Amino acid sequence: MKDLYIDLCSSEPSIPFFCQPWWLDAVAQDSWDAVVLEKNGNLVAALPYYIDGVAGVTAFTQPPLTQHLGPWIKKQECKYSKRLAREKDFLQALYALLPDYGYYSQKWNVEYDNWLPLYWKGFKQTTRYTYRLSLCDGVDSIWSGLQENIRREIKKAKNREALSVREDNDLEAFYVLNKMVFERQGKKLPYSLELLRRIDEAAGKRGCRKIFIASDAEGRDHAGLYLVWDQDTAYYLMGGANPDLRSSGATSLCMWEAICFASSVVENFDFEGSMIEPVERYFRSFGAIQTPFHHITHVRSPVVGLMLSARDVIDSVKSKKNQ
Repeated sequence: MKDLYIDLCSSEPSIPFFCQPWWLDAVAQDSWDAVVLEKNGNLVAALPYYIDGVAGVTAFTQPPLTQHLGPWIKKQECKYSKRLAREKDFLQALYALLPDYGYYSQKWNVEYDNWLPLYWKGFKQTTRYTYRLSLCDGVDSIWSGLQENIRREIKKAKNREALSVREDNDLEAFYVLNKMVFERQGKKLPYSLELLRRIDEAAGKRGCRKIFIASDAEGRDHAGLYLVWDQDTAYYLMGGANPDLRSSGATSLCMWEAICFASSVVENFDFEGSMIEPVERYFRSFGAIQTPFHHITHVRSPVVGLMLSARDVIDSVKSKKNQ
């Protein structure tokens, strides 16, 4: 069915950005596939999935640096009640086509809000949030919607620190800044430079990526941002900053320059949300709107079920200790 899905994506503009075959080839290589649903000779629904492993069993999860995956259902003008009935039939039929698995976990696109048909099949849901900014009213309106502290940071970066933002798509320089974020937190970078190169090459060929790097007069790179976009929305994919230069306001300056650029090519800016409180607070300060999306899971393997239950207990204990 993968070939049918690839053909579908070549002619169907409504397929979401992170569900595109070229994106999945870059982030998952050969570890992805898709099922499709046909009706009256037409493809009416599709579900790409990433093939992974959890506790030694097959799992369909989220590829690295991929905000959402989940189902696609072809839109059709009809009454609301008929739409729900159609979604029920298509979703249940689509998920029945998936190969056998022990664990399923996917974050759906913000546009898909009806997971009820899967609830009836034993799936579970967690509401997660991203932040999205409408760019339709222009840069001046967006600027006025920023919180005062963000405007101060941007002005400081431009005036007092005399930082400038270059758009030379220097992946190596960005990678250094991106890696610093994880090193500062004592964490290992969860993806490789090779993976970033695959993304950069694929997105570069399609003219839908740009790198913003803020540097000073001495040539020091302070912060960087990696942006991708489709016909409607720009996505803040990755960011990075030199921890020794964090007070310069460079991160906010890069974000602002990315938003200004995005306003010239698309209608929306997606901060790719975060459930981490300080990150959420920062994204919200740009005037973006909190937007929910579904994280859908399904456990078939008893081993995975026990592992997830144990993790929930550990997380609960940690939470109580931190209160």
